[in-house]
Amino acid sequence: MTEAFTYPAPKLFIAGVWRMAGGGSTQPVLNPATGETIGDLPVADEADLDEALAAADAGFKIWRKTSAYDRARILHDAARLMRERSRYIGSVSTTEQGKPLAESSAEAMACADIFDWFAEEARRAYGRIVPSKHPGVRHMVFKEPIGPVAAFAPWNFPTTIPSRKMAAALAAGCSVIIKPAEEAPGSCLELARCLDDAGLPKGVLNVVFGVPADISTYLIASPVIRKVSFTGSTVVGKHLAKLAADGMKPTTMELGGHAPVIVFEDADLDLAVRLSAGAKYRNAGQICIAPTRFYVHDSLHDAFVEKFAAHAKSLKVGAGLDPATAMGPLANRRRLSAMGEFIGDAIGQGATAAAGGEGIGGPGNFWQPTLLSDVPNSARIMNEEPFGPVAVTQRFSSFDEVVEQANRLPYGLAAYAYTRSSRTAADIGDALEAGMIGINFSILTGPETPFGGVKESGHGSEGGHEGLEAYLVTKYVAQG
Repeated sequence: MTEAFTYPAPKLFIAGVWRMAGGGSTQPVLNPATGETIGDLPVADEADLDEALAAADAGFKIWRKTSAYDRARILHDAARLMRERSRYIGSVSTTEQGKPLAESSAEAMACADIFDWFAEEARRAYGRIVPSKHPGVRHMVFKEPIGPVAAFAPWNFPTTIPSRKMAAALAAGCSVIIKPAEEAPGSCLELARCLDDAGLPKGVLNVVFGVPADISTYLIASPVIRKVSFTGSTVVGKHLAKLAADGMKPTTMELGGHAPVIVFEDADLDLAVRLSAGAKYRNAGQICIAPTRFYVHDSLHDAFVEKFAAHAKSLKVGAGLDPATAMGPLANRRRLSAMGEFIGDAIGQGATAAAGGEGIGGPGNFWQPTLLSDVPNSARIMNEEPFGPVAVTQRFSSFDEVVEQANRLPYGLAAYAYTRSSRTAADIGDALEAGMIGINFSILTGPETPFGGVKESGHGSEGGHEGLEAYLVTKYVAQG
């Protein structure tokens, strides 16, 4: 049974004030499970952005002088509130984004872990003393916050991804203007509410919405902004990186992926299916590190397809607030046509639909969990990230052959492999071109580990010690 829930009215959060846009413009927020309008999102204009920039500038002057111990205390308090409110935050997220409530609530709990991690890292932004060859001279290296940050987050993980950006930047002593996805605004706003209630000084965090291209262009061009962090498509990431380059502003870019999965001849087949299928259909496949291109050894391929297809067919698809739901809707209506085009093209080129392959009727954005087998490289889905609940397979027979196929694309975000051989595990870990690799393991996200890619999947890392370093600059002082 679906839970009763009232979606909170979204607002801008500027200089510590929750308000509508100055010009009064709004756009609808839709429930992807029903297609219904659930809120009116304020669309910021340039005057609103100027206020946010001024607030971030003033907030940075206060926050950078706040001790790391006091910054940590506020972030810990915010994390505590996130845990207390995780069920509510999850309900907001599910209503606007679609994923099952259990996933959204767990995501909110994970956000608390992220804030707790960076609260501790705030107290460990160490400098160092470098021995001098000049008598009486002391070489000192300091780590300082880079300055106000412009952050841009997508809709697929509307609490986790903003948390990575906000927690690291705030821990470093930076102020933040974040533009979450307009499709799922309420999730990030609830995180901002936790930070506000925890005592974060006014203006240190600002949340705005509007026309994405207009907001990113305006914020990145401002001399107030010193750092840009973006998660999203490779095409948009390249554009924002060019804008940032005009002001020599450093960027963290977490961009698209198309993760290969290699199932070697000696793999534990049941483990490979259980972990990979669970990771593939989580959040309806709308995950940049979702396993998608499955390269399965000839000797295991057909058995793998049979087991994987059985898993896909067993999943209950429905509204995220229904506790029986295993996979929710796609977040955007446009993704339905994209799935149809990808699948139709692959089948037209000889692929077989082992499971699913069609949309599910009704008002929501529902699609069947799908598995396509024996998909040729000429198919679009072997070259373009589907960002949906579709997995594809190919057969292989040799190590060198499968490495070539796995590394064939310009993406290098995540990759996976299954083998019982420690030698093969070491060799494939060395050979794969990816920022993150899971071997007999599928969970590559955690506050304590770096998250990021190589090649056209971006640069820089979020999470781990690397996540804090992204918001710090190095200052060297020689004192005689």
